[in-house]
Amino acid sequence: MCSSDLSGLIADLLDSGEIFHPLAWTSKDAFMFLKEVVIYEKAGILCRIPDWWKSGASSFKLNVTIGNSSPKYLGMESILNFDTQLLLGDSVITEKQVRKILEESEGLAYIKGKWVEVNSEKLNQVLEVFEKAKGVMEDGGLSLKEAMRMQLGAKSIFGNDQEDGILQVSNGEWLESVIDKLRYPNTIRAILPGKLFKTKLRPYQQSGLNWLHFLHSLQFGACLADDMGLGKTIQILAFLNNLKTKKVKGTNLLIIPASLLSNWQNETTRFAPSLKFFIAHPGVNPESKTIMKDDRFIDNYDLIITTYALIQRYESIKSYSWNYVILDEAQAIKNPGAKQTKAVKKLKSYNRIILTGTPIENRLSDLWSLYDFINPGLLGNSKEFTGYAKKIKDDSKGYGKLKKVIGPYILRRLKTDKSVISDLPDKIEMKTYAALSKKQIVLYKKLVNDIRRGLEELTGIQRKGIILASLIKFKQICNHPGQYLDSGDYSENDSGKFQRLREICETIFEKREKVLIFTQFKEITEPLCNFLTTVFGREGLILHGSIPAAKRKKIIERFQGKEYVPFFILSVKAGGVGLNLTEANHVIHFDRWWNPAVENQATDRAFRIGQKKNVVVHKFITKGTVEEKIDSMLEEKSTLCRSIIQSSKENWITEMDNKDIVDMFKLSL
Repeated sequence: MCSSDLSGLIADLLDSGEIFHPLAWTSKDAFMFLKEVVIYEKAGILCRIPDWWKSGASSFKLNVTIGNSSPKYLGMESILNFDTQLLLGDSVITEKQVRKILEESEGLAYIKGKWVEVNSEKLNQVLEVFEKAKGVMEDGGLSLKEAMRMQLGAKSIFGNDQEDGILQVSNGEWLESVIDKLRYPNTIRAILPGKLFKTKLRPYQQSGLNWLHFLHSLQFGACLADDMGLGKTIQILAFLNNLKTKKVKGTNLLIIPASLLSNWQNETTRFAPSLKFFIAHPGVNPESKTIMKDDRFIDNYDLIITTYALIQRYESIKSYSWNYVILDEAQAIKNPGAKQTKAVKKLKSYNRIILTGTPIENRLSDLWSLYDFINPGLLGNSKEFTGYAKKIKDDSKGYGKLKKVIGPYILRRLKTDKSVISDLPDKIEMKTYAALSKKQIVLYKKLVNDIRRGLEELTGIQRKGIILASLIKFKQICNHPGQYLDSGDYSENDSGKFQRLREICETIFEKREKVLIFTQFKEITEPLCNFLTTVFGREGLILHGSIPAAKRKKIIERFQGKEYVPFFILSVKAGGVGLNLTEANHVIHFDRWWNPAVENQATDRAFRIGQKKNVVVHKFITKGTVEEKIDSMLEEKSTLCRSIIQSSKENWITEMDNKDIVDMFKLSL
């Protein structure tokens, strides 16, 4: 098709023959030509056009500079001053000039020595946003929370105008200096933890204390997301000790998993003995339920420590106005709809801090829920953030905007970064493959056939149920037929993993080293212990959720003590977080959790400060089974966390179609 068929301008020029001569055009003709360039290029005509037309450099927009000076009070709701400027490209233009252009021109206009497109519709939108901004200024200003959300690209209080390129947001001098300090903690003035603090902080820990204190001075919530083993506990204790030294009033609340009670008790006593603390847990203090009813009792302490399971039982915890509410292993509130999460978010406090080595475990909504606790509203409500997450899924710029907004409130250091810490040994991770025994193969194939028939007959929630139940059964078969059949027979010859475990542990025993073995199944911990006792010639230890909190402390102390206890079998849920088990320099994931974040947390029980040897990590995989196939998927699931932070349950598998499910399950030896 010829360009003259689509363009009246070209058709007229052809009919008159003027197209073959040099032409002097009016601005109206030139504007029409520029708008039709796309048509000409489709017809194969090479067009040379001005750069300002292609780049839009001469377009009109509104620049808003937020926070040139310090607000009267601090916090997410603090009101910031802001300045507005109408821009033509990079040049400032007055409102009067814009309105005059709007009245006199349409198409192209020659303004300030350059040709400019005058789009009356867009120009009216710019003026409309300008009027809204003036109204906000007259009403008092813009909150810090609103300012940060505008940088995220969310709908601003001026209207949904950023996607149209109308609004340009920049930080003023004060706000930019604050954000720079939060992003680069090494530039913050050093804060002493206090004379009675009993350890010297490492340089990066001192930097973390400075950062926490600076956020405290601004009343911003904080996410301390250091890699496991870098001492998040010590940094928080140093911060709380500093508050006490400065006589900051108020009691602080620390919420943790039950398995960490002994850890926090020991480290608080050891490093911050001046902090007066009480553990509100009947397993530690039987009188907790009675005395926690009295707010005056709470007033006598610097720190109350309790667990996620107990916060709903103690009415005083819910009604008390805390100085700080601090969450350890804060991924416990990643599900915004859970009762536990809702209860935590209802707690009243001056400010909030979360500790987590895995800010994102599976999806962006994990991150939203954490930020909704520390700085409510910063990322919008759940529905708004879900819409935003969908938009940025295929847009790398979107991730950049998200990093820019969450960055000031999250501190993430990795122990593999030698610029952070240089006194940790290397971690060697390897996949250790085991073959299925004949008995395992028979059971495995039978289960695949059962699943194939079941998938054809079921839909919806029943289909999801059979898939998730089958995943557990396949894991059990891969571990040992005795576990799947519940027969009590755990013969070594019936399990490829048991045979592989013997080979590895014999080498460990030869060197008189220690090993941690993680499993997700409580029922196999005892058979594993019996088997490994025959390998090492001596007993090891077991830790799972049914072991009382008071007994766990003694078990951990025994493993970390001078006695040679060669192996420690732990369920991932009970022993995968918080514990310091540096006496072991081998880690075996006997069955896979199928969540990289959870597995890394478990590994970090050994790979942390205090470890003097290289840590060797074996991730067991039965060859040709669903374990091997899902292992390759794990690599893909790790990408999300790296995209945002750098830094599951298996429901994602249920979304696969029947053919892919069967292909994943079937044996491929």
